[in-house]
Amino acid sequence: MRRSSTFARQVLLVRVGRRDGAAVTGTDLVTPDHRWSDRQRLRYGRYEADVDVTRYEAEVEAVMPVSPALAPATPVDESPAMSIPLLPGERTAARRAKFALVNACTLSSLMLGMLAIFLAMQSEVRVAALCLIACVAFDGLDGALARKLNVASPFGAQMDSLADMCSFGLAAPVVVYASLAGSVPPAAAAVACALVAACAAIRLARFNVSPKDGRFFCGVPTTMAAAVLALTVAIGVPVSGLVMVAGVALLAFAMVSSFPYAKLARLVKLPPWLWLAPVVGALVDIRLTFALVVVGYLVSGPVLWLRQRRTA
Repeated sequence: MRRSSTFARQVLLVRVGRRDGAAVTGTDLVTPDHRWSDRQRLRYGRYEADVDVTRYEAEVEAVMPVSPALAPATPVDESPAMSIPLLPGERTAARRAKFALVNACTLSSLMLGMLAIFLAMQSEVRVAALCLIACVAFDGLDGALARKLNVASPFGAQMDSLADMCSFGLAAPVVVYASLAGSVPPAAAAVACALVAACAAIRLARFNVSPKDGRFFCGVPTTMAAAVLALTVAIGVPVSGLVMVAGVALLAFAMVSSFPYAKLARLVKLPPWLWLAPVVGALVDIRLTFALVVVGYLVSGPVLWLRQRRTA
């Protein structure tokens, strides 16, 4: 027992010496205390002239714990990466053509967004707003075609998300910023439009990783927000610049809110007289009717949220 405790003490001294930065080799191992050597000789009848350092080193290495930071002795088997097909399922020429058609609509939306940015830089804000409206149309078309032609894929979903960020997260605020030039301070317009871009990125990322609800959107979708901004610029809603900036910021925060907003499939099921009222109003004053419809849709989210909390 005495020998075991002393041996453990020697191991501890070696480990402390290594931790302090001393390079431990066969010549600088911690040797036993001379007092213990004399006691050892007297008790066990051993009379060695010198301590066998090599034997101590072998025993220390045998019981020394292995650091978990060390790399494994055997290399990890790295299997070669396998490519995932862009179009799952049967890879026939007809399905590939349908897949290409759907992605062509997505790319058209992206290119129209780029065109809207170029036009806005040349102060052609009305034409740029019409390009954004065309982006909205192509964005709805590619999803409908993918489901109808049965060529929906994870690749197409990611393509659609990236195109939405370009067209609705970047092009739409650039067009709005160009339309606000001269009517508001540039810093205020820049902050409001930057909020649209940031909230659109958050909204799209959250949509990609969140479970889908067939009835409601969680927050205003980026497509609808871009459509509202584009129509506001295209028809020239008669509001002051500061009110426009406040409305843009409010729309940006509505995208990342948790309020439930009804999808188009539920809006279609509304009573016919609710659809008839905006049509009649558009014939009288399209700008005022458009503003009232947008405000009503934005308010519907908090109203539905309060109603769900009461019934829960």
